[in-house]
Amino acid sequence: MTGAPHVVSDVMTHTVLALRHGAAFKDIVKALQQWQVSAAPVLDDGGHVVGVVSEADLLRREESRTGAPAGPGRPRPDLAEAASVTAAALMTTPAVTVRAEAPLPEAARTMARHGVKRLPVVDAAGLLQGVVSRADLLKVFLRDDEDIAEEIGRDILPHLFPDSPESVRVQVRDGVVTLTGRVPDTALVPVAAGWVRGVDGVVAVDCALAGPPRRPDLDPDLPEVEHVPPVRGGTPRPPEGGGGP
Repeated sequence: MTGAPHVVSDVMTHTVLALRHGAAFKDIVKALQQWQVSAAPVLDDGGHVVGVVSEADLLRREESRTGAPAGPGRPRPDLAEAASVTAAALMTTPAVTVRAEAPLPEAARTMARHGVKRLPVVDAAGLLQGVVSRADLLKVFLRDDEDIAEEIGRDILPHLFPDSPESVRVQVRDGVVTLTGRVPDTALVPVAAGWVRGVDGVVAVDCALAGPPRRPDLDPDLPEVEHVPPVRGGTPRPPEGGGGP
């Protein structure tokens, strides 16, 4: 997994369960159990995503029908009575979706904002392309440390420090990147840390970059001596207060 930042289509599941808006309650329950998923997108006749049905939606329907959730001492819901209930009546709409070309952080923010664990992935026309889950987004963190270090050394350092990219040392361990060395301009240190933090698979960045070394004094123990310009055609005049021969 190298090169440009990864997008949703790189990690999503392509073969997924989808429900027609006319799917009956019992068929939805069976499908979710067979596919071992907790939710599925609902499609119209043209294949566009119009909503999502989740286990929570099914349970909410049963709670409203019986007046109280099923539990110990209460009879189990009669699914036969719910056979006429369709996905269109059960689904949460409008569906929260994400585009296939969206960056992974965008998908993560969308999940967090709406409190969902998976998102239907759609194209520009709203047609279903797949589903991306929280687990899918975490796949990038399985990337090898060597792979991460190679990308930083190839794609970031030469752009930030074109004259001396080799002056920065990159070490990666368990996704944590450590940058050490000296750079010609300390203003680029936070920029380097930010760019590295955006590399897929990076968990954290420890940036210990420093600026160029200070020029040492030639001999700090020597006293300061006033420079006396030579006098043309004669002997140099000693500084005031100085004794003659």
